[in-house]
Amino acid sequence: VQLQASGGGLVQAGGSLRLSCGASGRTFSWYNVGWFRRAPGKEREFVADISQSGGSTFYADSVKGRFTISRDNARNTVYLQMNSLEPEDTAVYYCAADRYYSGYDPHRYDYWGQGTQVTVSS
Repeated sequence: VQLQASGGGLVQAGGSLRLSCGASGRTFSWYNVGWFRRAPGKEREFVADISQSGGSTFYADSVKGRFTISRDNARNTVYLQMNSLEPEDTAVYYCAADRYYSGYDPHRYDYWGQGTQVTVSS
């Protein structure tokens, strides 16, 4: 499956953005999807994930209550709604997919998108 992340941009603190992860190539509903981010000088960090059907989601503590992950399998797309953004959320955001794994370990995802930059100004 091929993944394409989009929707990043520059936003002021307290603002919102919605990221999209579009998929092509295989039956998208077979795949669990995760969002990760990498800030300058930091390790890649888990943000959220969602199961194949969308019935199960999981969030990093740092984004819980502010970010919402969802999916529309008919549109082959997973979304990350980001509200109450903080400067600490500034990073390149990546989506990843795997048929069997759903969780916080990036090494267990087989497919990755190219990343989209999110910059939050104070």
